[in-house]
Amino acid sequence: MKKTFFLIIILFSIVNCYCQKAKDYFDKGLLKIDQQDFHGAIADLNKAIEISPKYAEAYFFRGKSKAKLQDFQGNIADLSIAIEINSQYAEAYYYRGLTKSSLQDYQGAIADYNMAIEINPQHAEAYLQRGLSKSFLKDDQGGIKDYSKAIEINPKNTDAYYCRGLTKAYLQDYQGAIEDYSKAIENSYRYAEAYNNRGLAKASLKDGIGAIADYNIAIKINPEYAEAYFNRGNSKNYLQDYRGAIADYSKAIELNPEDTNIYIGRASAEEILRDYQGAIADYSKLIELNPKDTNIYFKRGLVKILLGQKDSGCLDLSKAGELGREDAYEAIKELCN
Repeated sequence: MKKTFFLIIILFSIVNCYCQKAKDYFDKGLLKIDQQDFHGAIADLNKAIEISPKYAEAYFFRGKSKAKLQDFQGNIADLSIAIEINSQYAEAYYYRGLTKSSLQDYQGAIADYNMAIEINPQHAEAYLQRGLSKSFLKDDQGGIKDYSKAIEINPKNTDAYYCRGLTKAYLQDYQGAIEDYSKAIENSYRYAEAYNNRGLAKASLKDGIGAIADYNIAIKINPEYAEAYFNRGNSKNYLQDYRGAIADYSKAIELNPEDTNIYIGRASAEEILRDYQGAIADYSKLIELNPKDTNIYFKRGLVKILLGQKDSGCLDLSKAGELGREDAYEAIKELCN
């Protein structure tokens, strides 16, 4: 009897020893995650799993580390094992949903967020992310419903207000969007994107002055915010401040020289101010960026003809027609022959 008792004690001690070793490696792995050493974290978590193959948390954090290293399939595999070990692991479902969403598997992501919410009905972030996935699938009302639930659970959920605002703006409920962006700003006053998008909603309601005020703040928060300069340029254009618009478009181009929309806006303002050489330069850059754009050849051709560059302008009109713009040939008959 004594012998059996001592054997039990020894076995219990061995199990405890192995568990402690697994926990030690696990703790080391977490420390390395905090230090952004994801390769090192994975090595330690591997050892924890080797010692304790049913260590769900080790799989979970190893999966998160793999995601940081862009190994998304490895991330999904580890989170799936964690769920297999612990079917009530809400965070594992949630993070697997995030990865599926990043891989554009929105239906799969929604299924995982559903499970996270079923296990933890107060999981505000799961509602938020499920709303985003629904929005990507064009279920805008479903998205709004989820964002609203996230806000109900956590009234300080800035991103939920912002995303709901984006969806309302997409649905042309600009006043509702403004209210949501304002709430997001109230919760996070340095939210440059919320100011920028509130400006867009105001511009859609023809409040150019209010829009510019919001773009000003967005730019003050982030002086490298190309989109805010572009949007402010559009509002100045709308208010017929063409020189101010050109200055903003020029700054936006400096920050983002590959965005064709900015060149189009600047060229439009230049044409109004009769800076035809500037407009031609912008149209030429647009053709460089997109050689198949029939509209740009057409516009450049018309401006060149205005400047007396008839041969070159007519060749641009011919190119527009060649690329499929039928009214280019009508313009050629009228202006080139």
